[in-house]
Amino acid sequence: MTGTETAPANLFTPEFFQDPQSFQAELRAEAPAREVITPNGFRVWVVSRYDEAKAVLADPTVQKNSAGMRNAMERNKTDEGGAREFSPDLNAHMLSMDPPDHTRLRRLVTKAFTARRIEQMRPRIEEITAELLGRLTAGDEVDLLDVFAFPLPITVISELLGVDDKDRDEFRRASNTLIASSGAEETQAAGKWMAGYLMQLVAAKRANPGEDLLSALIETSEDSDRFSEQELVSMAFLLLVAGHETTVNLIGNGMLALLNHPEQLAKLKADPSLMAGAVEEFLRFRSPVNMSTFRFTTEPVVVGDVTIPADSLVLVGLGSANRDGDRFEHADELDVTRPLGGHLAFGHGIHYCLGAPLARLEGEIAFRGLLTAFPDMKLAESAAELQWRVSILIHGLEKLPVVL
Repeated sequence: MTGTETAPANLFTPEFFQDPQSFQAELRAEAPAREVITPNGFRVWVVSRYDEAKAVLADPTVQKNSAGMRNAMERNKTDEGGAREFSPDLNAHMLSMDPPDHTRLRRLVTKAFTARRIEQMRPRIEEITAELLGRLTAGDEVDLLDVFAFPLPITVISELLGVDDKDRDEFRRASNTLIASSGAEETQAAGKWMAGYLMQLVAAKRANPGEDLLSALIETSEDSDRFSEQELVSMAFLLLVAGHETTVNLIGNGMLALLNHPEQLAKLKADPSLMAGAVEEFLRFRSPVNMSTFRFTTEPVVVGDVTIPADSLVLVGLGSANRDGDRFEHADELDVTRPLGGHLAFGHGIHYCLGAPLARLEGEIAFRGLLTAFPDMKLAESAAELQWRVSILIHGLEKLPVVL
């Protein structure tokens, strides 16, 4: 990492994306928060330690609303800085809002996206898992992301929302572009495609409602309050992207961790009752979301012995906090018997991940299915040769070649 105590550091290098844990350990040792430069030229404070990360995630003076974010980005861009803005039709969702707007949207979506609806999905998730694994043959060399880790969650969330399966590959391409640290032109094109697609989907569901979640969101109301058209499109975008990107990486990162730690894999195979705790450990050990989405400070915020000035951009290092040795004993070791709880992989505070129960359910079913079907799976190339996606937000592999 280059930079001085007074100058923003150039953190997000190709080396960082390949091995964020090493760089984050350096950040934690140096200070609880550090100003860095993003690849598209913005000054941003990264909060790296567990206690401080948790505090910032719950701090009402560290906000997310779109108007304030635009102003904060304008104030914090360098000469090379430029926002990767995509269609505003995709941005009217609760992840980019503060109370009271956030409270209203979260309440509406929670009425439709219930724990009961999620638990009712268990048999279908098990069925999809069995179908995908049934197409594979022991001894074959495959990219586990392509044949299993991607198709499972995209099928689940697409069926939940009522997305046609013929559109899923195109959706994956657009989603990858929006998540990655891509150029402005690519981002805008992907955003335009996504917004157009989801507008058509919402219109189709309004005309012919079904049993899916999107139809339920269209019908959901409270005290005559309903989602606007833009809010529906944005919510569909948030649920679709968040509902598959994170779970793809939970499965990929978790399986890689097991294959790299054969003694932990043996424990899990010997005692399947450890599975729920193991999923929590995968989420902590290689968090699918490496950094939070952007926030900005509305007043100076004290983070340990550092004060982040007002009007600053902030990223919370979820992956870094989950490797903080002051919070987790032997934090850099995978331990499928680790006591449950405490990690920040799903965030904290009002923006805590709405889909956490679904991700946990998919993770448990996916790992149980994989270990049962292919107990002798091995990496097809060394872990050092694997490539990680270039994304500040997501921590996930480009491919996971395995021999089944």
